[in-house]
Amino acid sequence: MYEAGSDVVVLRSHRPRARRPAAARRPVVWRTLAGVLVGGLLLLGLARAVQGGPASAYERVTVRPGDTLWAIAADRYPNADVRDKVDQIERANGLGSPDIRPGQTLRVPSD
Repeated sequence: MYEAGSDVVVLRSHRPRARRPAAARRPVVWRTLAGVLVGGLLLLGLARAVQGGPASAYERVTVRPGDTLWAIAADRYPNADVRDKVDQIERANGLGSPDIRPGQTLRVPSD
């Protein structure tokens, strides 16, 4: 500050603005990271929708009277180990046993 009639100039120093403590900055950092993560996942989902998802690895089969999982697997996969295919069909359909009913729709591996 300059006073008239005086040769003395007084400068007031400004104290540097206090920084927020690290603990106060954490929520901002976490919100920013969460926003980036959500945005990235959204973009990934949109890109996948535009490009198209992978071809379905399963086909649907309707059980006919007299069908068994073994017969379905042996008919559909003549060159494969039928036991493995029966196991895959059971897992794909959440079956606890090989019991199936006529009219029931099963997901079976397409290979």
